[in-house]
Amino acid sequence: MIHFVSGDILLSKAHAIAHGVAPNDPFSSGLALSLREQWPAMYKDFRHFCQTTHPKTGSAWVWGGAEGARIINLFTQNAAPDHASKPGKATVEHVNHALRELRRLMDTEKFHSLALPRLATGVGGLSWDEVNPLITKHLNDLQVPVYVYVTFHKGVAASEPA
Repeated sequence: MIHFVSGDILLSKAHAIAHGVAPNDPFSSGLALSLREQWPAMYKDFRHFCQTTHPKTGSAWVWGGAEGARIINLFTQNAAPDHASKPGKATVEHVNHALRELRRLMDTEKFHSLALPRLATGVGGLSWDEVNPLITKHLNDLQVPVYVYVTFHKGVAASEPA
């Protein structure tokens, strides 16, 4: 069941937060930067994961923090041409594959709830009109709450229905 909410996703009470990234993403802007600042160990582990496994677009990597945080990194964007530049743009195909993988993770990992932003519409460059139907297609029939943060309000906790 999908709930569209407004607020700061970092204040979500969801069991897991998913967001879109590129392989070797520098986490230098938007939600990725906020996640890097809040959980620096996650970014360090992400870099190690990318350097050792060379993830493909359309896949996902889950990080678990010592305090219980679960961050699902969805590879929705192409890798940057070099490690110092901005990541490439997202594609509908990559988002579709990543959401399929997210759905598989939701089923196998038994997350109680999920929060995600307007996936791949910031740095990823896609329109919400392209992404929203994919989120609905892959996640609407989950038996756990899915909170899609459609409007960001820093420092404001969203009203997340149970």
